[in-house]
Amino acid sequence: MEEAKMKILKMLEEGKITAEEAIRLLEALEGPRRWEPPSGQWFRVTVTDLRTGKQKVNITLPLGLVNFGFSIGSRFFPRWEEIWEKVKAGARGKIVDLEDEEEGEKVEIYIE
Repeated sequence: MEEAKMKILKMLEEGKITAEEAIRLLEALEGPRRWEPPSGQWFRVTVTDLRTGKQKVNITLPLGLVNFGFSIGSRFFPRWEEIWEKVKAGARGKIVDLEDEEEGEKVEIYIE
């Protein structure tokens, strides 16, 4: 791949292609880009027991770590893809607020 990059830069240097063309060629070599979350954003999940009102879970993780675990999360939580689309679209604040009456829990997910 490095050799291909050097050829592209050489063509640019020789004036055979424009800078814009060189950028497109270099990006094509890299393949599709993964979405990278903005730094400084946090993913927070709280789970509250509906019967007692006590918080059972309150976890805050860097959004980048959550991005890494996306494929694992989608196996265990079917709505994960819907949530992740909101995150990638730039949603802030509470993005999920659901109650599971059968389990007696309330789950809230925030992007901070």
